[in-house]
Amino acid sequence: MAKEIKPSSFSMHGDPEDISAGDVVEDAQHDAVFGEIRQGGPNYRNARLQVGWLGTAGLMMKAQIGLGVLSFPSVFDTLGMIPGVILLCTIAGITTWSDYIVGVFKLNHRHVYGIDDAGQLLFGRVGKELFAVAFMGFLTVTIAVGVQDRPPTAPLDVAWKSDYKLFGNPTFAEAISSVSTLIFAYAGTGAFFPIVSEMRDPRMYPRALALCQTVITVVFLVVGIVVYYYCGSYVASPALGSAGTTIKKVSYGIALPGLLVSGILLAHVSSKYVFVRMLRGSDHLTSNSFTHWATWLGCTFGVCIVAYMLASSIPVFNGIVSLAGALFGTLLSFQPMGCMWLYDNWSTGKEKPTKRWRLMVCWSIFVIVSGTFLMIAGTFGAILGIVDSYKADGGTSAWSCADNSNSS
Repeated sequence: MAKEIKPSSFSMHGDPEDISAGDVVEDAQHDAVFGEIRQGGPNYRNARLQVGWLGTAGLMMKAQIGLGVLSFPSVFDTLGMIPGVILLCTIAGITTWSDYIVGVFKLNHRHVYGIDDAGQLLFGRVGKELFAVAFMGFLTVTIAVGVQDRPPTAPLDVAWKSDYKLFGNPTFAEAISSVSTLIFAYAGTGAFFPIVSEMRDPRMYPRALALCQTVITVVFLVVGIVVYYYCGSYVASPALGSAGTTIKKVSYGIALPGLLVSGILLAHVSSKYVFVRMLRGSDHLTSNSFTHWATWLGCTFGVCIVAYMLASSIPVFNGIVSLAGALFGTLLSFQPMGCMWLYDNWSTGKEKPTKRWRLMVCWSIFVIVSGTFLMIAGTFGAILGIVDSYKADGGTSAWSCADNSNSS
């Protein structure tokens, strides 16, 4: 007999309860998402197809590690290495808490499949559509978007010495745009709802999350610090453009398979979100009907086309990354999770408020307010940066085929 997970089995303080390796976790309310499983149709809850905590950690890492990390060296150049590292670790801490709340909220509300379902619980139909737009706007934009003896743009007539800065002197718009870039790199949170929905044991989610966030933060720090240390102000964005012509081609060749995997994964997650939402509650969701496959192929093709259009219309790498981080990343990683904690804990806690409850209320409100500020200010900074890039001498333009792999 399969075990049924109760919301109370997942604590805010500790790891999930242990279960034997042969157990299959089954939740009756998953039927509210996928409907009745029919013979001959796709079985989304087949235990053999569900992922364990290591597989979940791998999927979460690929949802996080993408093109965003390639802009970190230029972020450090703008902010300075020390402020850059501090802000990176701060964003990592806040988003790790947010990611953790995803697992808690999912186990407390089993019918939630995507962040839009959480939005409907919090704010009704308006919240559902707002979070849906943010989710689709982000996995779409994400799909769209090495060091030698000296950087290729550095002067050749003098001895090369890196001019990296420990502290930068950015304008407000430059600083807030850089922070938005850091948020973009950690904003895979919206994809975590569907991932935890199909785990073999959702109670193992915190373990997968801890591994994911530890690995990606180390990777982000190493890439950002090492590349910026050796390239200084001549660092390119994407960072692979910091290598010479030959090494750059090799680097892109090595990176291409990983970028393709990230693109395919994010295209799949976003397409499946639209697919489930369109067919949820109908027989076509779990049947091999013409409608089932036509909808699935249409969703996949549509997401990729929209991503291509966005990438071509805003070919400024730093600009599109910071814009996505500010406009969509905050709305997926900050405000909703603060609201989720308040939704689940406000009524019960206010009757007998404890010190911990008051601190968590303050923290949740801080996450909501800071996320809103970063969304507004970051969007302003990103748009200003894109406009300046278009005006700059030799700057790129929309729908241009010009090489922008060495942009700074």
